[in-house]
Amino acid sequence: MRALFISDLHLTSERPAANEAFFEFLEREAPGAAGLYILGDLFEFWVGDDDLGDPLNAIVAGFLANTAKAGTPVYLLHGNRDFLMADAFCRAAGATLLEDPTVVDLFGTRALLMHGDTLCTDDVAYQVWRKTCRSEGWQKPFLAEPLEARRARMLQLRAKSEADKRTKPPVIMDVNEEAVREELRRHGCTRMIHGHTHRPAHHVLDVDGRACERWVLHAWYTGGGYLEMDEAGAKLVNLPRF
Repeated sequence: MRALFISDLHLTSERPAANEAFFEFLEREAPGAAGLYILGDLFEFWVGDDDLGDPLNAIVAGFLANTAKAGTPVYLLHGNRDFLMADAFCRAAGATLLEDPTVVDLFGTRALLMHGDTLCTDDVAYQVWRKTCRSEGWQKPFLAEPLEARRARMLQLRAKSEADKRTKPPVIMDVNEEAVREELRRHGCTRMIHGHTHRPAHHVLDVDGRACERWVLHAWYTGGGYLEMDEAGAKLVNLPRF
């Protein structure tokens, strides 16, 4: 048995090759897995579960539902792009929505699963925005807007975010090492798995004398990958470029 971890697929009709790579991954790798964990940013953006009628959204939900029906449990975390995913999408996809962070037992080891954006504490402006957009005071009026208006607003927010990134030093958009240690310490874990930073790697660190590890997952823009874990260990697997 093995568990599979992916994140930051950023699925959109504008990148059909990434969508096809994801569907192929589900059909080839997911069958027989102990679980498929999608740690945020499955979609480029999500404006509400009433957008399930969008063709791509419906197809993705269908592929995930088929994966779950075939016996592989599907778990989702919110990312910074799809934090509005809710019960209707999860029902359509046959998926279980997890809290961020969530602790799971992986082959006898307590592992902390996160999207990863909360670890980027040096990016103060982003953390302020994150708190705002996760609040009921922001989400309730946003979700009350017509669907097309929400799509237009989300595209504007994405454009602003990309513009802001070009003005920020890369170092502040990566995780803060002390924030990593604090999360491992607080949850009593020796293993962390997250996405968000788009810097796939395996990091080994010391937390209060305990040997710990941090696995960072791929982004799927022009090529993706996944983390495969079983009783024997773990490895990052690169997918072909597309």
